[in-house]
Amino acid sequence: MAAFAEGVPCWADVLLSDLAAGRRFYGELFGWAFEEIATDYGSYTRALLGGKEVAGLVPKPDGRMPTVWNIYFAAQDAAATAARIREAGGRVITPPVWIDRFCVMATAADPGGAVFGIWQAGSHTGFGRRGGPGSYGWTEVHTRQPRAVDAFYRAVFGYGMEPSAEGASADLVLWMPRGEPPDLRHAIGGRVVIGEEYPAALPAHFLTYFVVADCDRTLRTAHRLGGRVLKTAEDTPYGRFAVLADNQGAAFAVIDTSTAG
Repeated sequence: MAAFAEGVPCWADVLLSDLAAGRRFYGELFGWAFEEIATDYGSYTRALLGGKEVAGLVPKPDGRMPTVWNIYFAAQDAAATAARIREAGGRVITPPVWIDRFCVMATAADPGGAVFGIWQAGSHTGFGRRGGPGSYGWTEVHTRQPRAVDAFYRAVFGYGMEPSAEGASADLVLWMPRGEPPDLRHAIGGRVVIGEEYPAALPAHFLTYFVVADCDRTLRTAHRLGGRVLKTAEDTPYGRFAVLADNQGAAFAVIDTSTAG
């Protein structure tokens, strides 16, 4: 039985050209240890915090592929989820396939073009730790087609949707799993509109957040390790957050939830 309900973000991994450099960066930034495992599809590096799995590092099989963090949503039946994606106007990029005994995995894109993964648990159910410093905290899709994208995720995962808290971005809509109350305690992600202030070349995308104990200190550490700040630290009702790129260009966000209002 899967550890995560349908549509809940259950795993994240980053696609990198240089895994050794990635281990150095994230190992110091988040305190991660690493363990390499072999699969029928190649090597896979698990990031561990306190012995619990928190993320994955994947070598890029082709240099033309993007350097990017990927988010995966739990599916009870990956084939059925892929069918709903097609019916709702999305695109299945790689169809569901078993990765050894670990999971059934697929890759898809929503109608706005944002890419995400599907994860039907096998022996690997997903995050072993989340919500605390050094682990996954949140995901949101950034899009220029909010109406089509909202309808898509309702149809595919049955999300309930509510506006964000007062004081947060007016363009943020929160997602709740099917049947859960419409409040922040049950929210598992959200949708953000890409505004006109961003360049037209910026594609729709998912942004993955990791929880940290001190946002500003994390930014200083990332800079020292060769990362870049893409969006400076900002206080929101959900905590102080910033957007970074690692030392190879993969974008992600960090948030100190202890500062939430």
